[in-house]
Parts: sequence; structure tokens; C-alpha cells
Amino acid sequence: MTAGASLYTAAERARRDSTVWTLVQGVLAPIQFIIFLVSLGLVLRYFGTGEGAFAADMSIIVKTLTLYTIMITGSIWEKVVFGKWLFAPAFFWEDVFSMLVLALHTAYLVMLLGGIGSVEARMGVALAGYSAYVINAGQFLWKLRVARLQGAGSPAESHGTLAVAS
Repeated sequence: MTAGASLYTAAERARRDSTVWTLVQGVLAPIQFIIFLVSLGLVLRYFGTGEGAFAADMSIIVKTLTLYTIMITGSIWEKVVFGKWLFAPAFFWEDVFSMLVLALHTAYLVMLLGGIGSVEARMGVALAGYSAYVINAGQFLWKLRVARLQGAGSPAESHGTLAVAS
């Protein structure tokens, strides 16, 4: 998005505001963040004490399944709003980074289910995925702010929401 360019055209804004997928994304994003915080605590507890690997693993699985859910529903949202399943120009870099987040979470699952590497290595991959997730969430929060600032002059736009895909 170039400086001064609007995040949404009028038609995209109307589709964003009328689709149920905007609400779905708005509900899933904070749920995923809460799951992330709990899981992060469990993973850090494992690294700090050497205990709780099972609980950490289960929380990472729940976080990963939530990530897959938000990625699928986010791609539906993007298709409805922008006409592309992923990589619409307005969210191109967010989607690129989302793919990294998804790849790291998937690598964790492969390690867990395939018995590949040590518990520490697996948890390290999870932490790398969580670090990428924090950056990606920041990207989407920035876009939310941009959308709200751009809509400040329009009463209909100022109450709109923005999907957070990762």
C-alpha cells in the first residue's frame, strides 16, 4: 500500500462491512491471542523447569488448530472482500508472513507427530512460530489502525472492523 492510498475501495469496504467473515475474524483473533498467551506460558514453564511438556504440547496443538481455522476463514474473508483467496495487494505482506507462521506451526506438528528431534528442539520451533505470530499480529493491528484512521472522516467507516488472519 502506498502512502496516501486507501486500504479499501468503496466496494471492498462495503463487502467487508456486510460479510459475516469480518465478525468471524474479529472473534477468532482475540481467542487465538489468549490461547497464544496461555501456551507461551506453558512453553516457557517447560524451558524454565523441565516440567509440563505434555501440557505445553497440548496447548501448542490447540494454538496450531486455531491458527489453521483463522487462516482458512481469513482466506474466505479475503476472497469475499478482495476477490482473491490470499495475497490481495492490501494484505500481501501480512499474508506472506502468515505463511511463515503457518510453516513454523506445521513444522512443530510434523516434529511432534513424527517423533523428530528432542522436546527442546520441538519447543524451540514452537517459540519461533510464536515469535513470527507476534510480528504478524502486529502487522494486522497496524492495518486495523490504518483502516480506522482512513475511516475517521466517514461515519460508516469509523465503526468497521478489520480481519486479523493470524
